[in-house]
Amino acid sequence: MMGEPQDDCLFCKIVAGQIPATLVRETDTTVAFRDINPQAPTHILVIPKVHYPDAASLATAEPTVAADVLRDAGEVAAEEKLDSYRIVFNTGSGAGQTVFHAHAHLLGGRGLQWPPG
Repeated sequence: MMGEPQDDCLFCKIVAGQIPATLVRETDTTVAFRDINPQAPTHILVIPKVHYPDAASLATAEPTVAADVLRDAGEVAAEEKLDSYRIVFNTGSGAGQTVFHAHAHLLGGRGLQWPPG
């Protein structure tokens, strides 16, 4: 069921403390941790504690939690002293999504060119 932890979800297991991660922030609704395959000097994932497969389904079902993900990404960026950064939501395997639990990539610490890919 949407919103409920999924037994086969890597990020649900991180939320539950079953898989270790380098946490940088945790709130009642989100967890932020360092990406294990960073694409920039600062690469942090901000995820909701509830399970939805992508950002659009999260925003539809729980818009307040979707807003929490964005707010917390901004707060983590401030804590990391990033004056410029990018927040990316990948949706679908064709866009590079590999874990189907909504999450934001916070990228910074170097110049980020446009277009991104």
